[in-house]
Amino acid sequence: MTDDTAGPPAKAAAALPEPLGDAGTSTAVRLGLALGLVVAAQFVLQLDFSIVNIALPTIKRELHFAPADLQWIVTGYALTFGSLLLFGGRVGDLVGHRRVLLIGLGAFGITSLAAGLSPTSVALIVSRFTQGASAAFVAPQALAIISDLFSEGPARTRALGIFQGATAAGASAGIVLGGVFTEFIGWRSVFLVNPPIIVVLVIAIRRVLPARTRRAAGARLDIAGAVSATASIALLIFGLSQGQQRGFTDPPALIALALAAALGVAFVIVEKRGKAPMVPLQVLADPVRRAALSGTLLIGAVVAGYVYFTSLYLQDVLHFSPLETGLAFIPATGTVMLTATQVARRVLPRFGVRKILLAGLAITALGQVWLFTISSTGSYQLNVLGGILITAFGIGLVFPTASVAVTAGVGPGERGLAGGLFVTAQQVGQAIGLAALATIAAAVTNAHHGSLASGYKASFLVATGISVMAVLIVAIQMRARSGSPGHIDSTES
Repeated sequence: MTDDTAGPPAKAAAALPEPLGDAGTSTAVRLGLALGLVVAAQFVLQLDFSIVNIALPTIKRELHFAPADLQWIVTGYALTFGSLLLFGGRVGDLVGHRRVLLIGLGAFGITSLAAGLSPTSVALIVSRFTQGASAAFVAPQALAIISDLFSEGPARTRALGIFQGATAAGASAGIVLGGVFTEFIGWRSVFLVNPPIIVVLVIAIRRVLPARTRRAAGARLDIAGAVSATASIALLIFGLSQGQQRGFTDPPALIALALAAALGVAFVIVEKRGKAPMVPLQVLADPVRRAALSGTLLIGAVVAGYVYFTSLYLQDVLHFSPLETGLAFIPATGTVMLTATQVARRVLPRFGVRKILLAGLAITALGQVWLFTISSTGSYQLNVLGGILITAFGIGLVFPTASVAVTAGVGPGERGLAGGLFVTAQQVGQAIGLAALATIAAAVTNAHHGSLASGYKASFLVATGISVMAVLIVAIQMRARSGSPGHIDSTES
């Protein structure tokens, strides 16, 4: 694989390993081990993102958190993670994917240790901010390394399916393990579990993934683009979080959202005029890549809402314990893993990106329709289980397919950026979606005299509409045929 974007395209291509399936047994085993390490790194990131949620009440009590400050344990991580993804991806393209991956993992292990040993609420919040920043330099490299390791076609599709399955598994496992660790070991264990795993990963990655030190000739970082993009996304996530917590008439929320919009416009202007833009326009020229990113953004909102409101419904209305709530998501976890790793890779070569992406989005919408049937007298078996299984099946098709479309036809010098774009779309979609859906749910709950079930139903109804919107946008954008290497028909038989 390439660790850096070195030299002309021909030289970079020559430095890549043979794709899985075209190499000998030893190379295949080595590639499989490399994929396993990258997938494990992604699993740890997603695990840490969700594992802390179950521990929040305990953390609040033991560290004497003010109610308004508790949200920063989650929001702080999300803010730095989401805002730095594009920058982290581009740094990997310029400095080296393996090198940045190792640095990011090392920093993530150190900040996890700091979080687990935090003596005060302020120390824990600072640690969560730095954890998110560290993770932002890991996630884009993972996708970039997979693109380096596996050529386009069945091998990469399979690898990306496994990658997305691990992402879903980490998020769901975090809910379960968060309940187990908090109840039997203590809240600090949800952070302290990371450093030993990180040490093993770093040692193994250094042994398995070869290092290269060359970088693309004349390449440099677009500072103005990096600053405007990072600040815009950070302010957007902050503004949405403040709006969700305090209402969207809150002055800090309004100011942050206005500044985010202004900096977003500035970013577009800078990228159009820059000689070495952080996001070259040709990366977004392919309508298939744009459609995949649009679908990822919208379905990210649905995913965040469905996990959040289903968890609240199980605990607040059906009176499940935190551990029971985590266990209730196991069927959905198994479904999304099986779909992403086994089903997606088999149907993609036969039907192509467009049909599978649209099918996945439509199935996700049906899952939200099922969840809309919840009520104050409902049950897990009747109102929840079918909805989360259908939603998980749709997600298991959407994310691997979208990642195939986003990474197809991207050269070695832009693979970190492509990974950053994909994960940024997910994270921004989740931030926007959760803020909007939570606001709507709260308004409906108040209008129905405190009926939590009514508010949660409204969130699933809106999520259905978002899924339908994603279907329409993807169908329209992918209708235009593209001659680029990442074109939709590249995966069709």
